[in-house]
Amino acid sequence: MTISSFSDLDLSPPILRALTDMGFEEPTPIQKQAIPLLMSGQDIAGQAQTGTGKTAAYAIPGIERCKEDLKAVQVLVLCPTRELCVQIAVEYSNLLKYRKDIHVLPIYGGQAIDGQIRELKRGMQIIIGTPGRVLDHIARTTL
Repeated sequence: MTISSFSDLDLSPPILRALTDMGFEEPTPIQKQAIPLLMSGQDIAGQAQTGTGKTAAYAIPGIERCKEDLKAVQVLVLCPTRELCVQIAVEYSNLLKYRKDIHVLPIYGGQAIDGQIRELKRGMQIIIGTPGRVLDHIARTTL
C-alpha cells in the first residue's frame, strides 16, 4: 500500500483534524513506516533525524489504541530530561485537541508530587515521565 497522506493511514477524524491544525500535510518517512506497524500492535525500534516527526510517529498509534472508557495508564513514555518530558507532553496534548476523553499527564521531578498523585487518581491514560519520578510513583503504588 502506498501512503501519501495521513488519511491513507486510517486515522480517526479527531487525529486528522489535529494534524491539520498542527500544520502536518503529509507523513514523513519515519511516520509512514512506523504508524502502520504500531497501529497493528507490533513493537519496533526506529531511528530518524531530529525534526522528522518521530514523536508523532509513536504518539499517534498510542492515542489511537487508547480505550477512552478505561481510566488507567495505557501508554507510558519515558524521557531522559524534564524538558523533553514537557515537550513530548505538549505534542500529545496537541494531538489530543479533539479527543477530550483521553488524558495525558507529564510527571517529572521538580513538581509537587501530591498534584501528580491527584491527577493519577482521576485516571490518566497517557503518562510522559522521567525515570526517577516514574520509579517514585511506582514505589508509592500511585502508578
